[in-house]
Amino acid sequence: MSLIRLNIKGISYSQTQSGAYALILSEENGERKLPIVIGAFEAQSIAIALEKDIRPPRPLTHDLFKNFSERFNIVIKQVIIHKLVDGVFYASLICENNNIEEIIDARTSDAIALALRFSAPIFTYKNILDKAGIILKIDNVKEGQKIEDSLVFESEPAKGKKMKVPADETFKDLSLSDLKDLLKKAVQGEDYEVAAKLRDEISKR
Repeated sequence: MSLIRLNIKGISYSQTQSGAYALILSEENGERKLPIVIGAFEAQSIAIALEKDIRPPRPLTHDLFKNFSERFNIVIKQVIIHKLVDGVFYASLICENNNIEEIIDARTSDAIALALRFSAPIFTYKNILDKAGIILKIDNVKEGQKIEDSLVFESEPAKGKKMKVPADETFKDLSLSDLKDLLKKAVQGEDYEVAAKLRDEISKR
């Protein structure tokens, strides 16, 4: 199976789940976004790693792991998001120590936090992105313009209005058509955390 490289687009706060965030990964040479729901601690750790100028007074857990690894000549070469089961993403750390490669299972949020600290690339398989990626429409991208700067949607959501979605437990009561309609509205409103939940419910149908 072919690997597709992912880049971190950003982190958004969950409007529906207290203490949760949506980590948005984007396909490097494509339009699709992969939203992953993560906890507050992991979101903070990833955000700090993205901001190169911010250094916490004491090392965070992921910083400690990096310091420990470097002391024993262990390097993370890459991270692969290799499985999606019931809305849960599974990742592996591809590590190297004295030219010996080891594969370590990890939560996706932890794996990405470590990938940033080791400047390691993040990949997923094409079938996972085909199943879980959210496709956004791109119109009239000028030469040299970043795709992220030219995202447009079928119709713009009303400003100042938050999307109303049913509670998670009622998703299963909705038809596939209703779920797809809600997914479209969530993407239009850039509410990726809700979009991720809707996508997971659709994938179960």
